[in-house]
Amino acid sequence: MKLIKSLVDRDGSGSITLFPEEPEDMWHAYNLLALGDHLTASAIRKVSTESSTGSTSTHRVHTTLTTTITSIDFDPPSSTLHINGRVIVENKHVKLGSYHTLDLELNRNFTITKPSGGWDSVAMQVVKDACDPAEKAEIGAVVMQEGLANVCLVTEYMTVLRQRVDVSLPRKRRGVAMASFDKGMERFYEQVYQAVLKHLPVESLKVVLLASPGFLADGLMKYIFAKATAAGNITLLRSRPKFITAHTSSGHIHALSELLASQEIQARLTNTRFLKESRAIDDFYAMMTTDEDRAWYGVSEVEKAVEKGAVQTLLISNSLMRSQTVAERRRYVKMVEDVKESGGEALVLSSVHESGRRLDGLGGVAAILGFPLLGLDEDEEAEAEEEEEEEEERQAEANGTGVKVP
Repeated sequence: MKLIKSLVDRDGSGSITLFPEEPEDMWHAYNLLALGDHLTASAIRKVSTESSTGSTSTHRVHTTLTTTITSIDFDPPSSTLHINGRVIVENKHVKLGSYHTLDLELNRNFTITKPSGGWDSVAMQVVKDACDPAEKAEIGAVVMQEGLANVCLVTEYMTVLRQRVDVSLPRKRRGVAMASFDKGMERFYEQVYQAVLKHLPVESLKVVLLASPGFLADGLMKYIFAKATAAGNITLLRSRPKFITAHTSSGHIHALSELLASQEIQARLTNTRFLKESRAIDDFYAMMTTDEDRAWYGVSEVEKAVEKGAVQTLLISNSLMRSQTVAERRRYVKMVEDVKESGGEALVLSSVHESGRRLDGLGGVAAILGFPLLGLDEDEEAEAEEEEEEEEERQAEANGTGVKVP
């Protein structure tokens, strides 16, 4: 992502123009957009014209539209982003107040305009991370089983499926049928090899994982470097130390989470943000077991710990940061800012990574405290008991007995 122009006032209002270059940039755009924001982007509109004879014809025109966002739809596997909105700037092709769906595209500018407070510290950090050239994919992966391979890039924020290879293989049988199976496997390996060449920038990646049940990944490794040697592919041959084979339970993409949790793989990813977030959520669960008064989750409980200056590490899912309620989003932003001001660490975890999904299962907010705190959830329990007693009294009065009804 490139930052083209930034016109943001001190009160957090203003506009930012961005230029998306990679599929992951759509994920960053999704985390920046909110209902009520103004979006300016290129669009294709079907226009009807009437001739002097009364006949009508339709044709498509390229135009630039500015809309007020009413709904947002993001599809992570394909990295496509569709934004519905009402047109607020009229032009000769589109009437004011009409509705249009803008599809953000790579290599085309778009501008987001937010009201006062919209460009808060978290939103500005998203822009900074998106435009930082160092924040790119660091892990390539091929997760496979016989006849099926998923070629992926694991970025700092999401897992992008670049190509799915699906080849029908004959059954394993002795004799002629076995020779047919071997030919099918060679055809399968060749398609996976071509997908690796096309979609994995091995020169810039830290590691390339080849994973499968059994010894399929080892076979792919031999095939890749036999082909690279025959073709004299110097880039691939120099990158051989980056390639690791590993075992997974299946060749489906969800097996990546068990793969990335292995100690051997983590040792190769020491400085990645993904590993840092994974370790943070693991540390939280470990703390719940060893010292539960230093591990709290839930918005109200963690908020109280933040107010007491006790939070050492705050974990918050970016799914909460996409809240369409301004007051609610500001509540989460304040928690992040307060923790940083008190010297703690605040990590905003991606909800499309395994660590973020685990955090979402805890309500989207968790904290490791620097010192133990007791009873952060007691106020809520007391309020619940009080409400229950009041409800019992109302029932008793309604029955005319003046006696509580169980």
